[in-house]
Amino acid sequence: MTHIRGSISTFTSGRRVLAAALTAVTALALTACGTEQSDGGGKAGSAGSSTASQQPQPEQAAAQALFDTFEKACPGPGANSRRPTGATKPDTAVPEIIAPGETPPADPIEPAPPTGPEAELDDRDSCLSAHHEQRVIAALQMLADPTPATVRKTLNGLGYTDERIHHLKQDGKKTRFHLDLREDGGGRLCASGVAAGAVSDVVPCVAVAEGPFKVTSETRP
Repeated sequence: MTHIRGSISTFTSGRRVLAAALTAVTALALTACGTEQSDGGGKAGSAGSSTASQQPQPEQAAAQALFDTFEKACPGPGANSRRPTGATKPDTAVPEIIAPGETPPADPIEPAPPTGPEAELDDRDSCLSAHHEQRVIAALQMLADPTPATVRKTLNGLGYTDERIHHLKQDGKKTRFHLDLREDGGGRLCASGVAAGAVSDVVPCVAVAEGPFKVTSETRP
């Protein structure tokens, strides 16, 4: 067998040079990649924190301004002129005109007491509800195709944020929904609505005073 007697230092040194070159290239690539990741992550985090701390919320501001306007135009909480106070007495006077053959009633006729939301909401709630109902009904009557999506968009445009819109669902060609109209720190007012074009309607309802939104009394339109 023929042996090649020569130094392998030439080959060894060549491999070492190649290995060193590959190592340098790899290091540069990793460094560049790390820099891009670091910069990208830093910028995203900075932008995210800045957005979270400085992001304006026009919808929230519009909704609060809307509620403030209505609250100033309505009486204070607690007053209710529709509830009997006990100071008034029923009218016992006999009608002036009685049809022939009829006998005047022996007992006075008293008006039926209010029931449902009308019995539970005070004058302030009724006033606030009237303001909300008027503007919502007017907007819903303009919808040619009252789907849940278009109804939500319309309510958002009026200043009612998604947090105040509940139970939005299709009911045939109509869309039903509830609005949480409770004031911060109190109140039980809500609204039950149906979007149905020209015959859209919104009526008051009663919700729990605190906690997640839940209707306790309503007369659906």
